Amino acid sequence: MRRLVPALAAALALVAALAACSGGHDRAAGPRARAVWQPRPGLAWQWQLDGRVDPSVDVPVYDIDGFENTASDVARLHRDGRRVICYVNVGAWEDFRPDRRAFPRSVLGRPNGWRGERWLDIRQVAVLRPLMERRFDMCRDKGFDAVEPDLVEGYGNDTGFPLTADDQLRYNRMIADIAHERGLAVGLKNDLAQIPQLLDDFDFAVNEECAQYGECALLEPFVAAGKAVFHVEYTEPTAAFCPLSRRLGLSSMLKRPELSTWRKPC
Repeated sequence: MRRLVPALAAALALVAALAACSGGHDRAAGPRARAVWQPRPGLAWQWQLDGRVDPSVDVPVYDIDGFENTASDVARLHRDGRRVICYVNVGAWEDFRPDRRAFPRSVLGRPNGWRGERWLDIRQVAVLRPLMERRFDMCRDKGFDAVEPDLVEGYGNDTGFPLTADDQLRYNRMIADIAHERGLAVGLKNDLAQIPQLLDDFDFAVNEECAQYGECALLEPFVAAGKAVFHVEYTEPTAAFCPLSRRLGLSSMLKRPELSTWRKPC
């Protein structure tokens, strides 16, 4: 489970409303290396970050760890007719990744609550951009269709840096651009308050526990734009959130926090 700080739905709704009134974000899309996949609302999916992928789940979309899975794993899923999303952490340093020594100490902040992880200073885009470009190159070269960049709401957490909402918007747009330049679709992970500003930059959303915190309605702009919302709950029973998920057009399931193969979809 990657959700770190529960948001207050009322506060998020206010931020979203203010951003919508300001007209949001409008800019021309940059050049893209290949046609970008656009997942549509309602697609069933599997989210497995615990080790190498188990390809036995019969769903059209898999979201798996980009480092722990090989090009052969992705090709196997493609042969079975799946689209495959590459999970990559872009907001925190991880001491167990093969590129861990490429991150200078100056960008490492406080621990984020997950073993071996520390927040990144996302203001240092000149340092972080080439590191993220190499990670996204890995996703592209292994044949992934999309990227799930994790921890893109550090500004709302105790990172050790004075991050602002503007810092986060700048960084998240950079991440989306890096993906699109490589022909990869890209999902907005959580960061509900900035959906109005970032909707045009991202091709789908990934959300944790919007039902538990009464926030699922904040994801409606993605569905209205024809973009999938891949959603999980960890503690709520399916009977408590599936009716709402179906009404909103979310792709929802119950998962265990370790994100193993087990799933219970709506």
